[in-house]
This record gives sequence, structure tokens and C-alpha cells, in this order.
Amino acid sequence: MLPSLVFSQAGATLPAGLVPGDLATRLALDLGTLILLVRVVHFRYYRRSDLFLTFFALNLVVFLVTLLLNRVEMTMGAAFGLFAVFSMLRYRTEGITARDMTYLFLVIGLGLLMSVAPGGWPVLASVCALIVLGTVALEAGVLAPRERAHPVMYDNIGLVHAASRPALLNDLRARTGLDVRHVDIEEIDFVRDTARLTIHYRDA
Repeated sequence: MLPSLVFSQAGATLPAGLVPGDLATRLALDLGTLILLVRVVHFRYYRRSDLFLTFFALNLVVFLVTLLLNRVEMTMGAAFGLFAVFSMLRYRTEGITARDMTYLFLVIGLGLLMSVAPGGWPVLASVCALIVLGTVALEAGVLAPRERAHPVMYDNIGLVHAASRPALLNDLRARTGLDVRHVDIEEIDFVRDTARLTIHYRDA
């Protein structure tokens, strides 16, 4: 088995209670679920292949680090570490949307679960299936219609007044051809008569 070969070449031993077959099964489930989440689900909806390296590398690092440090006693500490990493990324990273951050949280949690969660492969496979099916259901709009967000620069500054919100929405619908449901005013520049908006619209 490749995982056991890696450990033996490094002069290390597997964590107590973990046999090479179990490690290989967990790693296979982790990578298989990761491919479904990232390549099949996330890429289908968002077409962002530039995040593949982040998703796969972070998942693998979390899986291996958690496994090597301690498979059982580290569980609580790893859980706190997980949310610390998540919080740090959420508030210090620019240019990544809340949806991408949610997938980032999923891949971190998946690596942690597959590394330390008790149970045999049927239990772990069921957990992986629930994660994938739940994500697919939410992306398909089972609970609510899907909405997308897009930033725009807006030049009709007179319509950003709070009392003109219906007219602003109608103007945005007419210009973009999208079913704009609501809009966030991010920034207003009275010198240039422009505003930076984020429009939220439903998929056709």
C-alpha cells in the first residue's frame, strides 16, 4: 500500500490502531469525495479551476497533518484548529466569495473527518455520500431558488437614493436582462457620479 510505504520510507510508524488498509481506504474515500465535490459539483456551477490547487492541497494537508499528529487525542484540538483556520481565511482573504469559502470549509472538514472519525468504511462512505448529496441538493435549489451575485459599476447616480429602489431595480433589469431581485450599494462616488453595486439575480 502506498500510504504504508510512505510511512516506512520516512522512518515513521502508523498511528496506533490504524492499519495500512484502513489508511488507504480513508484516503481513497477522502480523495473520491473531494473529486466529486470540487470537479463535479463546484466546477459545474462556478467554472473556477483556479481553486483546484487550493481545495486539493488544503484537504490533503489537513488529512495528513491530523493523521500524523494524533488520530484520536487530537480530535478536539483539531476541531478548534479547523474553525480557527476557517475564521482566518474568511476574514483575511480577499477575492473569494462566500460560496467558495463554504467549499473551502467542506474540503477542510472532509479531510479532518476522514482522518480521525471512528468507524469502518461503510460509515465513512455514508458520511461522504451525505456530504455530496446534501451539497448537490442545495446547489440545485431544493430549499430556495438559486441566486447569483455580480458586481457592477452604475452611472445613474440619481437612482441610488433609498426612495428610488424600485426604479433602480427596474433599470438594472432593463440594462442587464437579468431577474434582479435585490441590490447592495457598496460605494457611492458623488465626484464621478458613479456607484459600485452588487446585484443579486436568479438563474434563468
